Order: sequence, then C-alpha cells, then structure tokens
Amino acid sequence: MVTQPSERYADAWSAVVDVLVRNGVDTCFGLPGDDLELLRALDAAGLDLVPCRDQRNAMYMATGYALQSGRLAVCALGKGPAVTHAATGLLEARESGAPVLVLAAGAPERRRGSGGFQELDQVSVTAPLVRWAHRVGHADRVVPETVTALTRALGPPSGPVYLEIPDDVRPARIPVNQSLPTPPEPLVLETAALAPGAALAAIRASRRPVVLVGGGMRHRNDDGAVERFAERLGAPLFTTASGRGAVDERHPLFCGLAGLYAAAPARRLWSSCDLVVSLAGRLEETAVEGGTPWPPVTVVQVNIDPAGLSAEFPGPRVLGDARHAVLGWTQALRADGTAQDTETARAWADEIADARKDMALAREAELAGAAALPEIRIAELLAALDATATDSHVLVQENGLQDMWSYCFPFHTGGGSVVPSEQTPLGFGAAAAIGVKRAAPGHEVTAFVGDGAFLAARADIAVTAPAHGGVLYVVLCNGGYGWLDAQRARLGLDAERHAFTDPGAPPPVMDGPDIHYRVLRDKAVLREEIVAARQLCARGGTAVLMVPVAPDDIPPPLRDAEVVPQ
Repeated sequence: MVTQPSERYADAWSAVVDVLVRNGVDTCFGLPGDDLELLRALDAAGLDLVPCRDQRNAMYMATGYALQSGRLAVCALGKGPAVTHAATGLLEARESGAPVLVLAAGAPERRRGSGGFQELDQVSVTAPLVRWAHRVGHADRVVPETVTALTRALGPPSGPVYLEIPDDVRPARIPVNQSLPTPPEPLVLETAALAPGAALAAIRASRRPVVLVGGGMRHRNDDGAVERFAERLGAPLFTTASGRGAVDERHPLFCGLAGLYAAAPARRLWSSCDLVVSLAGRLEETAVEGGTPWPPVTVVQVNIDPAGLSAEFPGPRVLGDARHAVLGWTQALRADGTAQDTETARAWADEIADARKDMALAREAELAGAAALPEIRIAELLAALDATATDSHVLVQENGLQDMWSYCFPFHTGGGSVVPSEQTPLGFGAAAAIGVKRAAPGHEVTAFVGDGAFLAARADIAVTAPAHGGVLYVVLCNGGYGWLDAQRARLGLDAERHAFTDPGAPPPVMDGPDIHYRVLRDKAVLREEIVAARQLCARGGTAVLMVPVAPDDIPPPLRDAEVVPQ
C-alpha cells in the first residue's frame, strides 16, 4: 500500500521502526520498559524481538549479531536502571566496534529535576561508552535523529550509538515522510594505486616481515586480499583474538594468534622478524605481550579509526581503510616483479614452514598426552569439535583461563569467530552466541564458555531456546573462576578462605523441554555426543554439553608466558 503524505505515525516508536525497516533492519534484541508501544510497532512492521531477561545479555546478543553480520543491530531498553545495567554491554560494543543502535525510553522533560520515576541523565551516563548519545527533544526530530543514529553507528568507524525517546515525545503523531535520507554511499577505491610513502618503503625494504590482522578486517577480506598480500610479501599471517575469522585459518602461512596466545614455535618468528604490518588492529596488550616480547622493529600500522593507531611503536602510521592499503601494497609489490625471490626470502619461508610443522607436532603430542589420562582434556574436546564441524562454522568464545584453550589450540573457524574485546566482560560469549546465530542461521554456532560465564547468561539462554535456538553450548566446568583461582595460588592465598573454584562441584543444571543437556565424562563417546548435539542444533534446538575440567588443564602459551603458576 502506498502511504499518503497526509498520514501520520501512531507514535514516535512507529516512526523509529519505519526508519529501521527502510534501512534493512529485521531483528531487535532487548527488554523494553513499561511503554510497550515499541512492541506494538515492531509487530506491525513484522520485525522480530528476541526477548531478554537481562539488559547486559541483550546488549551482548546485539553485539554478537553486529559482529557476525556486519549489519546494524538494535537493542531496546527501558530507562534509568535499565540503561545503567546495559552499560557493560555498551562498553563491549564500543571496544569491539560493533554497529549497535540502542533505543531507550526516558523520563519526560516536564519531570526533569523533580526526582521523577526512573529519572536519570542517561545521555551523560552513556556518552563515554558510545560514538553518539542523544535525547530526542521534540517530535519533529524523531525521524532525522534516527537516521543520524544509523549513520553514526555504521561509520566508519562503526560502533554503538544511543538514542533516547522521552515519555512526552513517545505518544506524538508524526507526519510520514516518503523521502527519508538513505545511508551514505561509501566511496570505493578498490583499484587505486597508492602513492609512494614511508609505509610502502618499509614494506619493500623488509626481508623477514610478519602480518598481524586485527578485528577491523572483519567483513573486509571475503576475497582473500590479505592472504594474497601475505603471499606476495612472503610473511606469516597472525591475527589478534578479535581478528580471528578474517583470514583463512587453513592457509599455509597462517600461524595462529599473536602475543599472549602464540605457540612457542610461532614466537620464534616474532623474535626474529624485521617488520610488523598491523592491519586494522589496535595492538592491544594481549596481542603484543606474552612469552616473547616483540623485537625493536618497525611497525607499519593502518587503521580507519585514528583511535586505533597506537603511539607505542616506531614506524609509519596510515589513516585509512586497511583493505585499500592491502590492495595497493599488493599491486606495488607485484609491479616490483620477483624482488622477493631471494635467498633471504626463501630462508624466511623455510622458517615459517618449520614453525607450522613444529606447531602441528606439538598438537599431536598434546593429544597423545591427553589420551593417556582418564578424564576428558580440553585439547581432546577442541579436536573433537573441530573434526565434527562443517566449514560454515562460527566459534563464539569467552576469555577465562581454560576456555582460552580455543585461542591457542588449532580449532579452525571456517565460518567466523566472535570473541570478547580487551574488556572481556563475563558472560559475553554465552549470550552473544544467540545474536550470532540470528545473524548466520545457516551456520553452525558453538559457544565455548566457562561455567561462570554460562551461569551469567543461563536465564536468557532458557528464554530464547524455544524460538531462537540452534546454538551448541560447550561449558567447561571448574566450579567458578579459574583465572582468579590461578592468581590466588600465585600469591599463596588460602584456597578455603578464597574459594574461586570448586572443581568437584556438580555442573550447573539446565532443564527445559527445548534443551538437550548432557554431562560429558567418558572420552570414549565424546565425538558421538558432540555429533548428536550438533544434529539437534541443526533442527533448531539448543544443546548444552557440560564438561568437568581439571584445574591443571591450562593452555601451554599461558604457562609459557608465566601468567599462571607453574
């Protein structure tokens, strides 16, 4: 039906939802407040609401959706404590660069300063956590400021935005505008050659380069441009934790994660390189620190966000799209001919191949050692998950002591990877997996999490299971928080007085007719149990596999870096 110019939206939420629909939004996550007119508007427009019981989890789900899809995610909240409760999720979305639009209610203007119900200066609360925070002051501003919010969220650089609709603006009948502004068109310069500069000169002069791929390359490397650049350069490929999934992890130059999560053979490459090319990463602490410090070499950084260019390292810094830089640099290196085909380049290629071979041998040794033990070890669990996964598989992870095995052990994320940022909020991965599945319904989605994180998201997992299932939860059970317990042991604190874990405790129970729940203790049927769980998830069910783990089952890179007791 053609909408006539004289028509009016029923209320402000109807206008906001119409803008969202016209811009391709089809899903909303959240826990609205008392003003359920938003739900009515969503229903009328055919948009689905994924219901939540905790505002933090709603933000985590929206962030997971945005990171996996690269599209805008929407999170609906109430006001006052609903907004402060969601602040942790806003922080995570900001650090991850996730395009999330937060729609919140707000106390009416006429009650400002009176101590009204749930009155709070929510813009001041959220402003440090988002790219743009705004309270709509008049009905005439609802539509244009919603368009502005979408534009700011999608960037570049992308990130969360906050838009508040006060209670006295909400019921306004707003005229329908048939000619809404469309999202800005990006100027694509895929074939533009790069002018000579310090960055290209450093790349040309390097003989032992390393390429480090950050989270900003997500959705920017579908055609393998980064891999072609590494091949032309003759460089090993590493990623930060958030950069996983941006490159082909089965590529012969891929050597795993950098910094804290790097395997010992890979750290040899870092200790002898002469250049680091950092693509769309922030060079965060865990990416640059670990068992082997970086040598004092030139670091070429390229990032579209000025805040992502570190001032801690010597070398050229390029402000721009890392994809365009890679394409231009590859073109320039190709024009140089066979300059890289030298004895030094061949020696560096041999070292890369040797490191990969040693990592494969270490993996086999780890599995052989695990096979000799009676309990299921995490390396065996990850190997079984990897062996039973399809190519279109997404791994969603937490950042606890033992679930960090998935950062270090070769589990291939063929369909993508979603991890917490450096903020590592508890429960992010467990809740984000629901948003990831919504974004990629045709992919297998596995959440690899600890029991502490699982408990933080359990209520929302139960609520979403009937209508929004399809996620396999693999839960490592040590009865608490392994990282804190490791640091307790480091300081020699009493385990009974400071009981951060209880390895003998029964795994948390997850009941419900829509949930397949199993406790895995017998390694003889490990793969069989995982296959059965995957089959159920393929039919839309939710599967929860609880795996008790031993306190000493810690990833080797973390032991090597001496961040946990030996």
